[in-house]
Order: sequence, then structure tokens, then C-alpha cells
Amino acid sequence: MRPELHAFPPFQPPRRVLLGPGPSEVPPLVLQALARPTIGHLDPAFLSLMDETRQMLRAVFETDNTLTVPMSGTGSAGMETSLVNVVEPGDRVLVGVHGVFGVRMAEVARRAGAEVLEVHAEWGTPLDPDAMRKAALEFQPKVLALVHAETSTGVLLDLAPYRGICDEVGALLLTDMVTSLGGLRVEVDRHGVDIAYSGTQKCLSCPPGLSPVTFSARADEALTRRKRPVQSWYLDLSLIRDYWGASRAYHHTAPINMLYGLHEALRLVLDEGLVAREARHHATGRKFATAIEALGLELLVEPGSRLPPLTTVKVPPGVDEARVRKILLEQYGVEIGGGLGPLKGRVWRIGLMGHAATLVNCVIVVGALSATLRYVGHAAGVDLVEALRVMEAS
Repeated sequence: MRPELHAFPPFQPPRRVLLGPGPSEVPPLVLQALARPTIGHLDPAFLSLMDETRQMLRAVFETDNTLTVPMSGTGSAGMETSLVNVVEPGDRVLVGVHGVFGVRMAEVARRAGAEVLEVHAEWGTPLDPDAMRKAALEFQPKVLALVHAETSTGVLLDLAPYRGICDEVGALLLTDMVTSLGGLRVEVDRHGVDIAYSGTQKCLSCPPGLSPVTFSARADEALTRRKRPVQSWYLDLSLIRDYWGASRAYHHTAPINMLYGLHEALRLVLDEGLVAREARHHATGRKFATAIEALGLELLVEPGSRLPPLTTVKVPPGVDEARVRKILLEQYGVEIGGGLGPLKGRVWRIGLMGHAATLVNCVIVVGALSATLRYVGHAAGVDLVEALRVMEAS
């Protein structure tokens, strides 16, 4: 039977404090930008916004790369774009795996026809540059792929050693910056990164739906020298660059209002300043980690490798981690994430990203988690007053 129209009222989302691994809290100015009138994707006013968006993306990536665009799609689209544009069947790709997203990069490369070698590190620890170098020298890859900010584990990888490794074997350096761009300085050019991709829903504090990518001149040349077309027509940068470039050649209808939102989100990042924004994320992440340890809980990642915008907290023995998340969401309106892969059921992933990286949110999630742990019967070592005191002093 056809339902009556009155059976479908306007959707009213509940109010949540988004402190999981993404999406993050969206600032009011970005929400307002999303609600502006839609215009045509070839309208001169929109083309001007596109140009400004590319300029701001280059500034946030800290690169002079001409081929820097926001892809239509989430961060996974950026991952696919980064690989399928430079990988052809038979190419060799070396992937550093220290979490879920390294696994996914390897799978995308295989589907593009590459011969893939994985170098693994224990989840919660960074890759070993010496192991990566040894593998690169033996394998001689075309692409060396790394996850800079591993969202599944909360590990931040030091990129410093990897340009040198790539130079030894003539490889392109590809990095996942989904949870670092907009929260930390990624310094693409200084690190010699050839290809980087991100997502809008993490530290950029924009809804999910776009994936910024940037390709160096080396990567652009690899794209130009391909022997066969890119396997994905939709993600083919040799076509998309013409829409984002001077010719404005039609490729697909851009997500116009999402680009309004990204333009505003980037403007807010640059208005705050990259140095100040990174300092805020470091300070908030440090205070949160200090408070969590004062509650008697353990962190998965050692201090020198922690990703400031996203912290992985070990679930205490005997605690049902999914029940804790459910109570936090239903009783306090606070969303945090659970573990993935081998960390499923073993950790909580708590994000203080972008607009949400504030002391207020630290207090909210520490207090709600402390109260919930007491409620489910885990009271040992849970002293909220002491945790807040230590956090304030840190």
C-alpha cells in the first residue's frame, strides 16, 4: 500500500557531541555555507570559488603542486584516486601496514593490477623505517605507500626518513593524510611527498563527501606517461584536471554545496593559522591523554607516536566496550568509536578533531566516560576529580 505523505515528517537529527574517529563536529559557519543557494557547476561565480578552494588546499597541504583538487567522494575515493592514477598492471607497490588503512591501500593497489608487497608493524606502533628501506631495496617499487595518520590505531608516522628511501629506488611517495590534514602541519613539499589524500570529515571539520588530493610534478609525469587509460573513468585525473583547470571541460557535476562547505572550512583553518591549529590539537590531545591515564585507563600508543587528534584507549578487562559506547550515545549524546580489525572490542577511538579539539569537549568525554564506567561496574581507579585536576595542570 502506498504510504501517506504525512507518514514522512522532516528528518530532525538528534544533537550529538561527535568525538569519534569521524565525522567531526561541523562549525556553524560551515553549516551556513552548505545552506547557500545552489548555482550551476559552470557558473562563473562557482568557478571563482573553485579557484579559491584550490589555492587554500595548496596552502593547507603546504605544497606548490599544481595538481591539487578536492575529489567528489569520501576519503576512500581519495585513496583510490591516488593509486589508480599512477599504478598500472604489473607495477610494484610497497605498502607499510600498521592498521586498517594500510590494508585497504594494499587491496586497492592489487585491484589496479599491481604486484604488492606489505611490510607490517604491530597495530599501535609505527612502521620501522629500516624494515621499509630493506624491503624497498629488494622489491624496487614504483610506489611506496604509507599511512601518515592511522585512524584505526591512533599512530602518527614520522615521514622524515621516507623521501630518502624513495630516492634510493626511484619510487613515488604516497601518503594517507585523512586524519592529519587540517589538524597537524603535513608539509607535503618539505617531506617530498608525491601523492597525498585526505577527507573533509576529520580535522577540516566539514561533512564527509569530498577528498582533497595533491600530486607532485613527479606523480603528474607518471600519470602522463601511462601506457593505458586509468582504470576508473570517474577518478581519472587526466580528465578531472581539465574541469578544474583553465579549459573547464565538463567531466561530472560537482557537488556544489559541499564545495561551498569546504571553501568555508579551509578559510577557517587558514584564518586560525596552521601553526596555531596544530598547537591546539597537540595541547588538547595531551590534556585528554593525561586525564584518561589519571582515570586508571591505559592508552594503546606510546607518547612519541600518538596522533594528537585521535586517541586509542584500551578497554579495561571485563568491560563490554560496545555497551559503554551505547550508554555514552543514548544517555550523554556523546559519540566515540570502537576498534577495527584485530583491535575490535579492545579499544575505544576518541577524536578531538578540528572544531571539536577543545578543553570543553575533553571535560565532556572524560566525565561521561568516568560516569559510564562506574555505572557498568568498573569503579577501580576511576577518580574523575583527580583526572580533571591533572588535566588542568597538564
